[in-house]
Amino acid sequence: MDIHQLKVFASAFKNRSFSRASEDLLLTQPTISSHIKTIEDELDCKLFDRIGKTIIPTKEAELLYPYAIELIEKFEDIKTAIGLLKEEIKGELVVGASTIPGTYIIPAFAAEFKKKYPDISFEVVIEDSKKITDMVLSHELLLGVVGAKMEQRKIEYLPFVEDELIFVSPPKLLDKERIALKKLTHIPFLLREKGSGTRKMMEKHLTEKGIGLEDLNVVAVLGSTDSVKEAVKAGLGASILSRVAVKGELKAGVVKEIKIEGLDMRRDFYIIIHKKRTLPKNYRAFADYLKGLPL
Repeated sequence: MDIHQLKVFASAFKNRSFSRASEDLLLTQPTISSHIKTIEDELDCKLFDRIGKTIIPTKEAELLYPYAIELIEKFEDIKTAIGLLKEEIKGELVVGASTIPGTYIIPAFAAEFKKKYPDISFEVVIEDSKKITDMVLSHELLLGVVGAKMEQRKIEYLPFVEDELIFVSPPKLLDKERIALKKLTHIPFLLREKGSGTRKMMEKHLTEKGIGLEDLNVVAVLGSTDSVKEAVKAGLGASILSRVAVKGELKAGVVKEIKIEGLDMRRDFYIIIHKKRTLPKNYRAFADYLKGLPL
C-alpha cells in the first residue's frame, strides 16, 4: 500500500461512503474501490461491510484508521520540510578555484551573491586547475571553478566567463608595442608551474603555432600568478598571464602589454561539478548566479 491508498481509505472511513470519498479526492468510484481492495489484500482482512450505498468500517478498519491518519500527517510534514529546504539558500559554500578565478573573480561574485542571500558564508579553496579538478573528482569539493579543461569524463564543465591571456614584460625590457611570434623564443620567459590552467592554455595556443615550451628561454618556473607578476615587475623576464590578473599592474604602468602577431589567446573559465553528484540548493543557486554574470 502507499500513501495515496491510505488517503483513499481515510476519506472512505470518514465519509462512510465510497461516492463521497470519490468526490473529495476527485477519483472515480472504481478507483476508490480498487485502492481499498489493494489494502485489504495486503493486510489480508476486510475493511468495510457494504450495506446498500452505505459502508460500515470493520474492527480492522477501526484499528487501521488512526495509524493511517498519523502516516498521512507525517507525509505532509515531510513534504513541508522538503519544500522549506528547497526554498532556503543559506549555510556555508566551500568553493574550489584555480588561482585566477579564486583570487580575482570569485571574491567579487561572492560578495554580490551574499548581498542577495545574507545567510550564506564562503570558504574559497585555491589550488591549481588540476588539483581543483581532482578534488571534485574525489568528492572533496562539490563545486569548482577552473581555467582549463582536464578532459575528465566524470566532470561537467560549464563555461561562465571569458578570459584573455596576454604577453607582459617589464616596461624597459622591450621597447616595442608588438613583436613577431618567432621573437618570443629569444626573450627571458617566466613560466607557471605544471597543473596551472594558465600554463596549460598558454601551452595549447603556442603549440598550435608550432612553439613548444622547450623552445622558450625559460629563466624561472614560479608557483603562483602573484610570484610571476612580482618577477616581471622586478625585471627578471616576461610572461603570459591573464588580463584579469594584471589589470591593476597595467594601469599602474609597472608592467607592459606587448602584442604578439598572429596570437590570440582567449579561454573560458569553467564551473565544474561531478556528473553523478546532486548539488544542494545553495550550491545550485551560486552556480546559476555565476553562469548568469558577465566578467
